[in-house]
Formats: sequence, C-alpha cells, structure tokens
Amino acid sequence: MNYQTPALRRALAGDYAVGLMPALAQRRFQRLLLEDKALRAELAQWQTCLASMTETIPESPVAEHVWQRIKARIEPQPVTESAKRGWWNGLRIGVVACALAVAVVFGVIYNQDDSRYRATLLSDTAQAVFRIDAGADQLHIEALALTAITPAHSLQLWAIAAGSKPVSLGLIAETGRSTLKLVQAQSRLLGKAVVLAISLEPKGGSPTGQPTGPVLYKGALADL
Repeated sequence: MNYQTPALRRALAGDYAVGLMPALAQRRFQRLLLEDKALRAELAQWQTCLASMTETIPESPVAEHVWQRIKARIEPQPVTESAKRGWWNGLRIGVVACALAVAVVFGVIYNQDDSRYRATLLSDTAQAVFRIDAGADQLHIEALALTAITPAHSLQLWAIAAGSKPVSLGLIAETGRSTLKLVQAQSRLLGKAVVLAISLEPKGGSPTGQPTGPVLYKGALADL
C-alpha cells in the first residue's frame, strides 16, 4: 500500500482519530506515526478538530437591549428615519468595537503562547480526554473530559520514542488544567518522534520508573 498518497493518509488519520481502524491496522498505523512526522501532523489536525467538538460554550447573560430588538422583530413597530440612522450608527460602532476587542485578545494569546508541539490523547473508544501543548520547558495539560480515579491511584504521563523505554514526564491532574515543568533531557526528548501516553499508577506514581498499570490514553505529539 502506498502510504504517501495524500488522500489515503488523510483517510487513515481520520479513521484512527475517530476509532474506526481495526486493531491490527491501528498497530501498523502507530508504527508509521513514529517514523513519519507529516503523518503525525495530519493526525494532530484531526484530533484537534475532534477535541474542539467536546468543548462547551459558557452561558452568557443576554443584554436587555438585545431582548428589545428581538421583540421588535417579532412585533414590528414604526421607526422614524432618525431612529433608524441612530440604530445603524450604534450597530456599526458596536461591530468595530467587538472586532478590536477580538483582535486584542487574540494578539495577547498569540504573543503569550510558546507552544511548539501538541497532542490530543484519546481513550480506547477514541474519545478526546486530554489536550497537551508542549513549550520549550513545560507542558500545559487540559482535561477535555471527566476522568474518575480512586484516591489510591495517580495518572502518570509518559513520552515514548521509537525503540526506547517510556520516560516519565510527571503526574497530572485528572480534571481541569495543570502544568508540568520539564528538565533539559525531557525537553530534548519531545523534539523526537514520540507518542504521549497516560497510565494508571499507584498513588504518587510508578514505583519502578516504568509504567506498571494500564495505559488509559495516548496520542502522537506533532509540531505546530
């Protein structure tokens, strides 16, 4: 099979991301990921897209003037020409103000974001559970779904390079957001072809320095 065909690569990455790939094909695809940087980037795009579907939109109160405009549309009222001009000018000013606010917010976020790599870790059922952004010396970890573990256990994050033993990156919180500081050796490892995985370990982490419990979530790390 020619794995360099763009359409086939997109289709395989999509099947893997949503969990439609058979077990044997999954193992073959995971071996390809370790050797193919562009394929990892293709998978990361799929995973990021799927992860965005799990995000909830926070509730926001509706201003009184918005309700008034909705009522005016449902029950039209006669409007004078001067009122029309005033409403239109106000709307234009509001649109400009919103555009400026969005530009400022995104500019601040962009300037503060030093992420170089990203991975979306999936469960065995292809549910996106964690999103991880890697910078020069730290990892930003966000839980996308609720993970329930007992008080006697911890979640431990590992980086797995081809032909090498897993390297612990630290313990992570099962919900919310957390940050892990990286030592130099860990930072260098992230520049290689690696898969990130989270295993269930005894409280405080693996006693052996290697995963001892089941691997719950995994995903390839890709360049941004």
